[in-house]
Amino acid sequence: MKKDLLSINDLSKNDVEKIFEMTDKLRNKHTSHLKGKNIALIFQKPSTRTKISFEVAINQLGGNAISLNWNELQLGRGETVEDTARVLERYVDSIVARVFSHDDLVKMAKISKVPVINALSDLEHPCQALADLYTIKQKKRKLTGSKIVFLGDGANNTFHSLILACEKFDMDIVVSCPKNYKPEIRANYKIIENPEEAVKSADILYTDTWVSMGQESEKENRIRDLQNYQLNSKLVKSAKKDVIVMHPLPAHRNSEITSDVMDGKHSVVLDQAENRLHTEKAILCLLIK
Repeated sequence: MKKDLLSINDLSKNDVEKIFEMTDKLRNKHTSHLKGKNIALIFQKPSTRTKISFEVAINQLGGNAISLNWNELQLGRGETVEDTARVLERYVDSIVARVFSHDDLVKMAKISKVPVINALSDLEHPCQALADLYTIKQKKRKLTGSKIVFLGDGANNTFHSLILACEKFDMDIVVSCPKNYKPEIRANYKIIENPEEAVKSADILYTDTWVSMGQESEKENRIRDLQNYQLNSKLVKSAKKDVIVMHPLPAHRNSEITSDVMDGKHSVVLDQAENRLHTEKAILCLLIK
């Protein structure tokens, strides 16, 4: 594996399989893999699952998590990302950062001698994608050949990472979205604008919020543009009988997904959330030597 995890493209198919093997080994176990190690967690954006899952993962591995808000650091007063990274590498064994600009992560990783992990940026969310792919493997027993359908905003950062991850395993990837909401990455996926047509024979249905952090000013337009892509019971019935429904959370119930679907028998949403903890333990163990 490379030193840093900024993008799913930093991982080979073999790397992903190693992460999953390590996830299985570490699942529900407390170890001393990170004994004596300090990990800085930097959050420029609010977080529930990412913050708690990484803190608990580090704790279960015997390490010490140092959680920092962007504005608690001199970053909030204008210190450069590079200078912050140069200092932190003298103190800690890894940097986990949740930021607005993906370029900030690239700058950190270029300067830092310790691993930098992307805990979400405007471009990608690789840790979420790995937990999602692990959940699919857990539920469907296979990845290759499975059909996954993304509904809604195809330019979503979580979608970007998951599309790249699914591509490594030759999955049938369909994105159902309006023309001006297509993914901003190059990958092997199909666009089917009509959601009812897109979900036919789907093994996995996946959606995410229509209004991400920083897009609040576009809220009305985005809801209007995406309202026909709601993940509801009608679409679930059009997919395979054993289809699974996924959402990375937080969800806006009865907006991008209806409550009956999110809480229904096809939903694996809470398993996704739990698997963030397990896969992040594996990521930390493999990157921090």
